[in-house]
Amino acid sequence: MANKKAGTGDISEKIIGRLKEQELLQDLVKSKKSEFIAVYGRRRVGKTYLIKNFMGSFPYVFFHVTGVQKGPIKAQLKEFAKQIGKTFYQSPSIIPQKSWDDAFEDLTKAINELPKEQTVILFFDEFPWMATPRSKILIALELYWNRYWVFDKRIKLIICGSATSWIINNIINNKGGLHNRVTRTIQLQPFSLHETESYLKEHKIHLKHRQILDLYTVLGGVPLYWSFVRKGRSSHQCIDELCFQRNGPLVNEFERLFESLFDDPKPYTELIRFIAKHRYGIGQAELIKLAKLPNGGSTIDRLHQLEEAGFITSLVPYGHKDKGVYCVMDDEYSLFYLRWIEPNLKTIAKKEINEGFWLSLSSQSSWKTWAGYAFESICYKHINQIRRALHVNPGAHVGTWRYSPRVKDGQEGAQIDLLFDRQDGVITLCEIKCSDNQFAIDKSYYQELVRKMEVFRKQTRTKKQLFLSMVTTYGLKKTIYSEELITDQATLEDLFKEIYK
Repeated sequence: MANKKAGTGDISEKIIGRLKEQELLQDLVKSKKSEFIAVYGRRRVGKTYLIKNFMGSFPYVFFHVTGVQKGPIKAQLKEFAKQIGKTFYQSPSIIPQKSWDDAFEDLTKAINELPKEQTVILFFDEFPWMATPRSKILIALELYWNRYWVFDKRIKLIICGSATSWIINNIINNKGGLHNRVTRTIQLQPFSLHETESYLKEHKIHLKHRQILDLYTVLGGVPLYWSFVRKGRSSHQCIDELCFQRNGPLVNEFERLFESLFDDPKPYTELIRFIAKHRYGIGQAELIKLAKLPNGGSTIDRLHQLEEAGFITSLVPYGHKDKGVYCVMDDEYSLFYLRWIEPNLKTIAKKEINEGFWLSLSSQSSWKTWAGYAFESICYKHINQIRRALHVNPGAHVGTWRYSPRVKDGQEGAQIDLLFDRQDGVITLCEIKCSDNQFAIDKSYYQELVRKMEVFRKQTRTKKQLFLSMVTTYGLKKTIYSEELITDQATLEDLFKEIYK
């Protein structure tokens, strides 16, 4: 007989942020019917932490099994049996089965021995790792969900994985026996700046916003990476320790990351390296041509997988609907690795201690330029905060814009970092500037901004009112030019504000 209290969650740790996700999970686990939930997101983003600690706050039976990376079916079934024994029978193990049909039968029998009112959470973590070749685990899952579990209102099944494209294709968009069986999906995003600051404060680490921003350009919003940050260290010292010491946890993270997601990571890293060279992104057709990639489904499919895994974003620039999709790098750590860590790997490997190495690198003018580009990327991830600061309605279309004339035309190009095409007859154009002090608009920059607006008006043929706003780290210094031209502004402080309450 299963122990009635076995498998209930341990004392949970505090969950930072994730308010929408927690609200959704609470509704699902308390529902009066069975639920099938798919959770996916970038590797290291905190999916397991969220589910495990959220469920630990409830008196439910919590069956948690994790796939064995690159493990054969025998190893997967052994781990599955071990967790059944631990959760339901307070036993170190039960005899492992030889097929997933029989393993799921053991799980179903264990559930049936529980009291009829006892809610059961089935958490299959890193499920794609469990789906080994010829394992037939999907067929078994289809059978047991459709024949047994869906009719048991106590059961809440959570399928989770970092191989995002696998989860989407095989679970969420399944065309077989699991078609339309998923009741809700959760795509877990990296921390925002606000969530990052909250995480640090929870660990008694108090850094100013600019210090956090400098770290965010390297770590992004990946919780695991922030767990390596030590109290009493500046952003430069943290980057030095994590990325430029021989045993730094992020020195070799790039290769590990892709190897954990893809059976053959090389084609994916080749794509990433090429896209990373283009600050404003590269057209999909141009990418295939210049990188000499196969012009077919395999390359397009890999790009989709990279986007689903959170490494790139595909977009159509404003006014370019007929010119196809652009691919832009979207992962801060990967960008930083390719630009700053990888070129210095030999130096890092040779020296046991490289204290101060990053401080010398970051004093180069190229870092200032790169940090400016990184700040733009971070702004794109905090659009809602910028929108609110600029008093733009949520219905406005968000985009970027670039005009690159042909050489023979003899014209100058123009780049708009960010724009909001509003529903009230206005387009708000935004300039993004990262600086160490208040940003001052002088006469020459004023003239450049006016020129940009005129080029935009001419090339887009818009009849809408154009407003110009600034997004800066420390705000604008008042000058006659800023007073004349700028209608509104957002600052780094605005980026740190919480949107969801």
